[in-house]
Parts: sequence; structure tokens; C-alpha cells
Amino acid sequence: MILVLRALGVGDLVTAVPALRALRAAYPGRELALAAPAWLAPLVDLVGGVDRLVDTAGLDRPLRVGSAPQVAVNLHGRGPQSHRLLAATRPGRLLAFANLEAGCTDGPRWVADEHEVDRWCRLLSWYDIPADRTDLGLRRPGSTGLPTGATVLHPGSKIPAKRWPAERFAALARALTDRGHRVLLTGSADERTLAARVADAAGLPSDSVLAGRTDLGALAALVAHARLVVSGDTGVAHLATGYGTASVVLFGPVPPTHWGPPPDRPRHRVLWAGEGDWPRWDGVGSHPTMAALRLDEVLAAVSEVERVVRVSGAVAA
Repeated sequence: MILVLRALGVGDLVTAVPALRALRAAYPGRELALAAPAWLAPLVDLVGGVDRLVDTAGLDRPLRVGSAPQVAVNLHGRGPQSHRLLAATRPGRLLAFANLEAGCTDGPRWVADEHEVDRWCRLLSWYDIPADRTDLGLRRPGSTGLPTGATVLHPGSKIPAKRWPAERFAALARALTDRGHRVLLTGSADERTLAARVADAAGLPSDSVLAGRTDLGALAALVAHARLVVSGDTGVAHLATGYGTASVVLFGPVPPTHWGPPPDRPRHRVLWAGEGDWPRWDGVGSHPTMAALRLDEVLAAVSEVERVVRVSGAVAA
């Protein structure tokens, strides 16, 4: 068995796809077990190549994997806790970043200023396992009964600092509706109130609010068949990358060089206010780097990615 630890969220899983596929190719005859939260199961199925999901929500409980794995791979973090969690399964070999505190002297050094996709591809490369950082595509889900061709706005984020102001999302929803878009608002159950507030301010009907009403598989299907996605730096943005769905991603305070879509894909447009002498953030509401992003900038970015889609469609035809 090859045991891989990635006990995080949607974006974390999608950015690990090239590394997971590289491990699948490197060990074609071995069971590939992924230690990740059980709620990610629909998305794990869409990644492909994973034989078993080991329900792992955090690092505070032992991994229940049965027999010792031949190889354990830390795609979770730099250690030491994640290293020790895998070491406790007594693997034949541990692939991980060097961490003296965890007693791991093998492996490359951790680099903080690095894109998340490249981080895990570099780790595997150290162990002579080639990974293609462009291999980010996800399988398309079957029909779920949700609308196709809709524009998905995702105003929430688990990290409040990464949220673009709700009133600007509402203004964006109004402007896109005027342009002929069918706007739907997504989010978790905890973000349903936020999505409803945006819909109300935008004059959208109540059935445009899908926050808390879709499981992960349905959300993936919605994004896969969407016209456009606009969101902050969160899981939905990574789904749009995985499906090649036109997207505008609003970044701050973390730069897109760490988590953004591949820069060579013009149907994904990133907006980032950049480094600067920003006012001190008081910890409430949007971070100043997010508040600095203007509505007209977002609308211009939408026009750009839609033009790219039209041109690429015409070329394909």
C-alpha cells in the first residue's frame, strides 16, 4: 500500500492532483490510499487513481490504515506533526520534506515562497518520481439536475480576510445579470446567510442561492458546466481550474504566485492588488488588499476571459 496524507480542504486536494497522479504512475500495482477528510470523497472520485479514502480530519488521531504501508508520502505539510503521524504507521519508506525535529534528514528543504502545486511536484522529483504540474484536469461529473451555463459567484471563504466585500459582489451580480448572465450564489451552509444577503441586495430570486444546498459532487458539476466563476482564493477557484471553466479569481492577502491558476491559461484571470504599504488590518472584514479590488476591474476581467472563450471556441469550430 502507498499511503498519502493530505488531510485538508478542496483547494488543497486539487493542487495535489499532479502529485497524486505521479504516485499512481510510479506504483501502478499498489493500492493507493489517501488520508483526507471523508467529506472530500466525491471530489476524490473525480481525481481518479485513488483506491481507498482513509477518513482523516486533522492530525490529532492515529491513522487507521491496517497493515503498514510500503511507502508513506507527506503531501500535507513540512512537519513535524504530519511526519510523525505517518511514521507511526511504520512505513517501509517515508517521502517527506527534511525536518530535523521529526528525525527526517532525507528529503528536500521546505521553501515557503513556492506555488502549492510546484511544492509537491518538487518533493516527488527529489525521490525520482516525475510529476507534471500541468496535470490538473478533473473528471466531469454526471448530470445532477443543476443548471448548466450559469455564472457562479462565490462570495465566501473560510478565512474572512480573503472575502471581497459583500456589497461589491452584489453590484457584480446586478451588472452581470444586466449583461444576460444567469447568476447563482454558492457557498457552505455557514455562508448561506452571506449568499442570501448578496442575492437580496442584487435583486436576485431566492432560488439563485445554492449555498448550503449542494454537496461537493453537485458543486463540482455546477462549476464543470458553468459559463463563468468569480470567487476569492478558495476551493471553487481550483475547481474552475480543474475543469477549464472561465474564471476570475480575487486574491489577497496571499499572492497568486502561491495558490493561483497557471498563468499560461488565459481563460483564468487573476486580480491581485500586490504588495504595498497597506493600512493595518484590524482583523474584521476584508483584508485591505481585497478591499482595494474595484468593481470595474472585475467586470473588465470578466470581459477578457469571455472574449478568450469566444475566440478559442471559434478557433475550435
